Amino acid sequence: MRRGVKVLTSNEGKFRELEALAKGYGIELEWVRTPKWEIQSEDLAEIAKFSAEIAFSMLKEPVIVEDTGLFIDSLNGFPGPYTSYARKTIGLEGVLKLMEGKNDRRARFVTYLAYADPFNTKVFVGEVRGVIADSIRGSKGFGFDPIFVPEGSDKTFAEMDVEEKNKYSHRAKAFRAFAEFFKSYTLESP
Repeated sequence: MRRGVKVLTSNEGKFRELEALAKGYGIELEWVRTPKWEIQSEDLAEIAKFSAEIAFSMLKEPVIVEDTGLFIDSLNGFPGPYTSYARKTIGLEGVLKLMEGKNDRRARFVTYLAYADPFNTKVFVGEVRGVIADSIRGSKGFGFDPIFVPEGSDKTFAEMDVEEKNKYSHRAKAFRAFAEFFKSYTLESP
């Protein structure tokens, strides 16, 4: 039996990554193509949870929303919860400029995926460590994928197809945790 859940995102790449994973769990995802409603916070879990609860209150159907941050060690965790804003303002080139002369290129992507229904809101986390590349590489993916190389690979996320990226990805780890919960979850009041 296939069970469905809505995914609220304006990012087609994020939806396609989740959709590829969902098939293996018998979960059918429906893309709701709209930006999520966010609060300003330095806590990604809080942002994802709030966004999922607002989305559920409007859609009246089970929904997942995710929020992801790129945390660069030598930049004191920047851009972190401001990852989307940094991408829109300084872009890949700006981050590479900030990294000039830095020997420590360690970074991590963290995703918080929040699920909301009439009775529960649950948050699942996924993290991947890696390094910031010396240059922009690859044309696949989105966001900071062209400058992030996950541990265990010599490719950036933007040099990987969806299936390969999902072997490493923070988003995939968070979704797998959600899927394990969801496959045995019964939608009913406590």
